[in-house]
Amino acid sequence: MKIESLGNKKVKEWAKLKLKKYRDQEGLFLIEGDHLLKEALEKECVKEILASDSQFKVEGLPFYEVSEAILKKISSQESGTTVLAVCFQLKSRAILGNVCLLDCIQDPGNLGTILRSCVAFGIDTLISSMDTVDFYNEKVLRASEGSLFHLNLMKKDLKVVIQDLKEKGYTLYATNVHKGRTIKEMTLKHKYAIIMGNEGQGVNEALQDLADYLLYIPMSEGVESLNVGVATSIVLYEFFMSGGNG
Repeated sequence: MKIESLGNKKVKEWAKLKLKKYRDQEGLFLIEGDHLLKEALEKECVKEILASDSQFKVEGLPFYEVSEAILKKISSQESGTTVLAVCFQLKSRAILGNVCLLDCIQDPGNLGTILRSCVAFGIDTLISSMDTVDFYNEKVLRASEGSLFHLNLMKKDLKVVIQDLKEKGYTLYATNVHKGRTIKEMTLKHKYAIIMGNEGQGVNEALQDLADYLLYIPMSEGVESLNVGVATSIVLYEFFMSGGNG
């Protein structure tokens, strides 16, 4: 089907998915570009494809040939894109390995970086607090480069999650730049969950109190803290290299 009018009903429906409210309401999200489309197709979560070129047609999936103006209206990228797809939001499953918990992460770029690092360093499940930025935010998707399709994603009350993880035998680690010990000083447990905190405030004290161990990353004198995306990458790498990679 070819669509050229910006006022078309389908175009309005697609444009609404740029807002979290409608993504949650419909259980859908938008992706842009052929790389993310390939990842989504492998995950089998694509609902429909819209593009200016029929080369993106996929057998068995609805395809809409649309004008450049429509792509520009829906795209979040200044340079535009040649293909977008509507995908079903990913369903969570049982936790099968190590876990990363995120407490109130606000910056989409940071979350995207963390998603990539989780995949790179042996994390099975990423669980965010309810007030963390949306997994399906367009900037998160772009920064993650498709990594979210390779993780078990959840958004939950972290206090409840931590209790559940402890009952399942997980050791909980939280970051604290003042009271923590260096990772090198610890004997890292094989079955672990790591709590990383908000860009400005760090991990909430109530969550720190629930952790088994507090840790920090040694830094040069005069440096107070690291970007949470960078800090998470370093912590996950250290745990991964310790052999505790699930």
